[in-house]
This record gives sequence, structure tokens and C-alpha cells, in this order.
Amino acid sequence: MTGRTGRVVAATLAQLVLVGVVAWAPLSARLTGEEVRLRVAPVDPYDPFRGAYADLTYPDLPDSAGRVGDPGSGAVADRGTAFVPLTRSGDVWVGGPVQRAAPDDGLFLRCDDAGWRLECGIESWFLPQDDAAALGAAVRDGRAVATVRVDGGGHAALVDVSATP
Repeated sequence: MTGRTGRVVAATLAQLVLVGVVAWAPLSARLTGEEVRLRVAPVDPYDPFRGAYADLTYPDLPDSAGRVGDPGSGAVADRGTAFVPLTRSGDVWVGGPVQRAAPDDGLFLRCDDAGWRLECGIESWFLPQDDAAALGAAVRDGRAVATVRVDGGGHAALVDVSATP
């Protein structure tokens, strides 16, 4: 193998490793995760589906912890990785308060609250445009539930959003 061929092979392998690293969390959740159902709401209540894409929020999960220090101090407190413990409440699951350390037991979501809202990797949903109008009405009316798979490390994957009767 020549030097050039070796560099091409190394670059190709490096890219494959990077794809694996990026895809690991949602793939792990889909393959090994426990299924939970969460109520959903649209971020934009007037147009929840723009084409075949929806930006969702979860009313039973906490908002971003968003703790800032004393308003006059200019100090910003903990922001970044956040953990939301999940507990079953009837047919759906609800989130407890944001924690900075992973809970010792039970299901939890690994999220990020560095932005304007808590992001757990389950905020976007795509579906065929023909189905968007019917599901959009259910999401707007608060009759939609998301099926999410959550693995032992808190990684989550959104697998379905459907209307409830």
C-alpha cells in the first residue's frame, strides 16, 4: 500500500468512526431503550407543521433550568448537560426537576439546557405531508402523544407522534 492509499484509507476510516460517534446516542436509544409516551405541544401553536416538519415541546417536562446568578452580578450558573428523571403518570410519563447529575436509578432523559430551552433530542418530527394536517390539528388541540425510546444512559429517540382519541 502506498502512502497516498494509506492516507485515503485512514481518512475514510476516521469518517466512519465519526459517523458512528454521532449516531450512537439515538441508535442506542432505538435499539436498547425502554418505550415511554409523553404528551406533546407545538412550539408554534398557529402552525405546528411547516410542510412535513414539526418543532415540538413537552408540557410535562420542565423548561430549561436557566438558572442565572444574582441579576446584578453578571454570573451565569450551571448550564449545559441536564438530567430529567421520568416517572409514570397513568398512560404517559412526566419529568421531574432538572438535575445536574444523572439519577442513580430509574429512567431519565439526558438533555442540554445551554440554549433557550431544554433540548433532549426529541424536539423535531418529520412525516409525509399528506399526514401533517391531521396530526397538526391533534398537536394544536393537545391530543397528541409522542412515543420515545430512552436507553439506560438517558439518550432518547422520538419514534412516533400520534393523536389520542
